[in-house]
Parts: sequence; structure tokens; C-alpha cells
Amino acid sequence: MLTRAAALWRTGLLSGWGGGRGLWTGRPQSDTDNAKPLEGVKILDLTRVLAGPFATMNLGDLGAEVIKVERPGVGDDTRTWGPPFVDTESTYFLSVNRNKKSIAVNIKDPQGVKIIKELAAVCDVFVENYVPGKLSAMGLGYEDVDKIAPHIVYCSITGYGQTGPMSQRAGYDSVASAISGLMYITGPEDGDPVRPGVAMTDLATGLYAFGAIMAGLIQRYRTGRGLFIDCNLLSSQVACLTQIAANYLIGQKEAKRWGTAHGSIVPYQAFKTKDGYLVVGAGNNQQFATICKILNLPELIDDSKYKTNHLRVQNRKELIKILSARFIEEVTKKWLCLFEGSGIPYGPINSMKEIFEEPQVLHNGLIMEMKHPTVGKISVPGPAVRYSKFRMSEATPPPLLGQHTTHILKEILRYDDTAIGNLLHAGVVAQHEAM
Repeated sequence: MLTRAAALWRTGLLSGWGGGRGLWTGRPQSDTDNAKPLEGVKILDLTRVLAGPFATMNLGDLGAEVIKVERPGVGDDTRTWGPPFVDTESTYFLSVNRNKKSIAVNIKDPQGVKIIKELAAVCDVFVENYVPGKLSAMGLGYEDVDKIAPHIVYCSITGYGQTGPMSQRAGYDSVASAISGLMYITGPEDGDPVRPGVAMTDLATGLYAFGAIMAGLIQRYRTGRGLFIDCNLLSSQVACLTQIAANYLIGQKEAKRWGTAHGSIVPYQAFKTKDGYLVVGAGNNQQFATICKILNLPELIDDSKYKTNHLRVQNRKELIKILSARFIEEVTKKWLCLFEGSGIPYGPINSMKEIFEEPQVLHNGLIMEMKHPTVGKISVPGPAVRYSKFRMSEATPPPLLGQHTTHILKEILRYDDTAIGNLLHAGVVAQHEAM
């Protein structure tokens, strides 16, 4: 099967971009106005938890066929992460696994490894997030897959990289967030380090992986060969430190925590109102003057201590004390009305309920509804990006564990019913029973 699949790929009779069924030429692959750019591209997804699934979900949103490989009887770790659950489904899992098909395969079994290799031979992208060396020990490392699928774009997502003193450590968001310095710079100015409220290191890594895979597909179009992509939590988060890291690398200035404030811009932070919080920023002197007028504090505009941002940073505590005393005199809604149309960047600190009642959030279509096969209608955050030539509104719901096992074996790998039955009986694969 592997030899035949590889031969078919080389002759252009198999696969998506890599073969005759949709080699990317820069022209639309469909005559319809709603053709998505990754239609015909197959993603073999061996990732779990957040960074990898987030990357592959984004690829699926663009039309790729994502085949999610899961452990029989267990599945992705996040299937058990809760509460909250909807019936037996974890909302965590539901949030990052739309537009995917689930095949349950025991990759510790030689027959399971064979199935993964056969799928790799007919897929365009292979994504995994195992500790370096673990898949190689099973015969599924890049060197192994490259031999039978030289077209493959193989993306490995790890905690700290493929080599080096920390490479064999398990990679979890909070730990990588701590080591990378993100936690060091997050939290109240005089308080303890704080974990960000959402796993930003995982999500940033997922976005880096998403972009790298897209670049890998373009590289393959140009060269005709796949490549290996090394993506990891540590590197992603350190790269995202941007100006905070540059402050140290260029000026040897150690970072500190600022709460909601900004180390280099004043005012730019949350201010307590009579009933909540409002975040306001002044990126230049004109904006500062406008804020002072809205707050009815015109005397601050020409005060020598606040004439420039540099001076405002130097005199931060005194200025913030004056502004804070004014903001707390009114309710948030009153301030929102006063700042409307001013050209000043401003906004309330919203709860989850308030976010999804926000008119702009609704206008941007950021609530995606899907009909799940067991729990009915579910809503998750939708894609952040919109495109002029195709819609992002339609999606398939996150799969049940092993929901598509038989379909994938039969329709993609051309297994017959007897072979599939033998694999099911041996426990090499599992198929979710219809409800």
C-alpha cells in the first residue's frame, strides 16, 4: 500500500497540492465564488490539547481536510478537561476542533503505524506535538515519513525545540509562559507574577505553526519537495516579547510588571469608574489634550510636568492619581458616551456576557453556531479573519472520538470491509458507535 501510494503521488494521481487533484498554480481550483484556498489539501493531525489543534483548526477553516488521529478509548486530552461539559462533551475540546474528522488509531501497534504511514503518503501536511524522538521511536519521525512521502510538509510542535538541554521536557503553556518571561511581566506592579487568563503561549505557537505550514506549502509548490518545520512554545513566546525583550537586549533595561498600565506610554491603562473599568490610551500629545478636555481637566494640557509623553512617564504616579480621581466620579456608560467620536482609543473591561452582547462582536460574526451530533446546537468563537472571495461562516462540528474511522479507512485508504473489521476486532482502530 505504501509503495503504491508513493508511486501514485509521484505520477500526479493522488493527493491535494502534491498531486494532480489540485496542484496549486496560483489560480482558483474551483469555478465557484466560494472556493476556499486550501480545498483539496489534506492535513494529518497527530496533535492534542491546544497549540496544534488551534493551528489545524485554522487550516480547516480555510478548506483543508483535517484528519485528527486520536487514541482509541481516550482521545485528545482535552476531551476530559472540565467542567464545564455539555452532556459528556468538554467545551474546551469543542472550542478548537471544528472542521475535523476523527480516526481512532493505536499508534503503538505496528498495524496502527502502518495506517499512519499510509495516510501520510496521501496527505499534504503532517502535524504532531510529541516530545522529540518519541514518534521516531515508533517509525513515524520526519526521516521515516520523508522516505515514503517526500512531498510532506512535516510540522513538529514541541515545548522547547528539537535539540538542546530542555528539549526532552513536556511542554505546557503555563510553564513555557514562566520560562519565557511572559509571566514575569504580567500582573500588578507590586504583586506576584500572574498567568494570563487564556493560554497565550499555546495560541501564539499555534498561529506560528499555521503560518509556517502555509509557507511550507508554498515552498513545496516552488521546489516540488516537502520540508520539516520546528515550532515550539519557548521560541514562539520569546519572539512575542518584542519591545520588552528589545528594551533589555539593546538598552539592558530589565522588565517589570505594570498591571494594566504601559511602561512607555502614559496614560495607557485601566481606570476604575463608579461601576466598572475603562481602558484609555494617549499615544501622542494631541490625544492627551483631548482626554484632558473630556475629563474637564484642561489645566493639565499646558502643565510643564505633562507636556510630552516622556514627561508624563516620568511623572506617572502624580498624573495617574489625578486622572483616577476624575474617572471614578462617573459610571462607565457615561464615560463611553463622552469618549464616543473623540478619536481616543478607549473601551470597557468586558465580562464574557458583555463581550458576546457587544454590537461590534456581533457585527463581526464572531459567534459560530454548529449542530453537534450528540449535544445539538453549540456556539464557539468564530474565525478572526474574513475574506472577500469566500465565506467563513459554514463549519462542521468537532468530531466524536473515532467518528470517521471507518470512513477514512474505506474512502481514503481503500480498505475493504473485511480488513476494517479485522482492525476493529484487534483494537488497532475504533469506530464511534452511531447514537
